[in-house]
Amino acid sequence: MDSMRSKARKPTHPGEILREDVLPALEITQGELAEKLGVSRRTVSEILHGRRPITADMAIRIGRFCGNGPEIWLRMQAALDLWELERSNATSYRRISAYRKAARDNARQRGMR
Repeated sequence: MDSMRSKARKPTHPGEILREDVLPALEITQGELAEKLGVSRRTVSEILHGRRPITADMAIRIGRFCGNGPEIWLRMQAALDLWELERSNATSYRRISAYRKAARDNARQRGMR
């Protein structure tokens, strides 16, 4: 999941995108969004304020509503989840080394020897 975004910068929570960009552009309230998605206003509020992640179910709902599919919402959430985990568990992850055979096989698949 490489991008032009700096790896040092925390990815934006997808709920923040909804709150800052989508809702104002569509001129709808949190309550209206909740109604259209078929979820509680509290659920929407927690997502918009970054206190609840975008689940696969919610990504489908938001993707259908916005017309852009669930994948973009899941990718944004995955980027955030990975960023947070890589920092909170960095010490533990550094202790894990690649299994030599797996690393060798991966290198061959990429055309490296």
